[in-house]
Amino acid sequence: MSIGNSPEDERPFPAESQEARPSVGRALQQARIAAGLTVEQVSSATRVRIAIVHAIEADDFAPCGGDVYARGHIRTLARAVRLDPGPLIAQFDAEHGGRPAPTPAAPLFEAERIRPERRGPNWTAAMVAAIVVVIGFVGFTAFKGGDDSGDAKSQVAEGTTPSAGKSAVPTPKKNKPAEPTGEPSDSAIAAAPQDKVTVQVSAPNGRSWISAQDHNGRMLFDGLLKKGQSKTFQDSSKINLILGDAGAIELYVNGKKIEDTFRPGAVERLTYTKGDPVAG
Repeated sequence: MSIGNSPEDERPFPAESQEARPSVGRALQQARIAAGLTVEQVSSATRVRIAIVHAIEADDFAPCGGDVYARGHIRTLARAVRLDPGPLIAQFDAEHGGRPAPTPAAPLFEAERIRPERRGPNWTAAMVAAIVVVIGFVGFTAFKGGDDSGDAKSQVAEGTTPSAGKSAVPTPKKNKPAEPTGEPSDSAIAAAPQDKVTVQVSAPNGRSWISAQDHNGRMLFDGLLKKGQSKTFQDSSKINLILGDAGAIELYVNGKKIEDTFRPGAVERLTYTKGDPVAG
């Protein structure tokens, strides 16, 4: 007969079930419904496309274009439905391999520095050769000129005249037309036609996923705009834009720069028409 706790009493307490916690998409959906909002209202408030909102609520983050953009969408949607985005982003990171580490700048510069350089021509040898050629040409010209002057003097003494082929009359030079002094505009976007809407999207500060549609909803571009790249879109009446990371983008609409200050990582839905640029 044993004294003490029975084996049943020594069994560990059952761990709290992970299924009790809803998924990231399910949590956002429940909060939206509790707030009395429709998907269309959330999309209009956050400028996140309706299709992407539906996909996130179904825990499908592929349409976001990557984990960085998915985290930005989660943060934006959580704030719209009055949820703390911190726990949701932490849950997303735990389920998708952790938070993406920022790309260090030093290795990039190091890679540029150690990239094998193309071996250029030997400029020292070329300069020496050029100097030798110039000196030889000057000496030959001086020697030839002395002979020519002697021939001329002998011809004058003999009463003859130099041949017409050696006439000293200089040939008048034609003046080049003055080149236009006006500098070209910074971009072809400055000459945008007045009867259309022209939008130029540049990414000088980093890469960003962008989407552009014309007034009929036809997709003009849907993809990643890398740092330093730019795209120009034109339509007869309207251009619809979605910027995955608006903070990395500069916009020129109908020749005018858009001065809106977009936050890094913010998703922006914009519409521009003819006339003065107006964000939709």
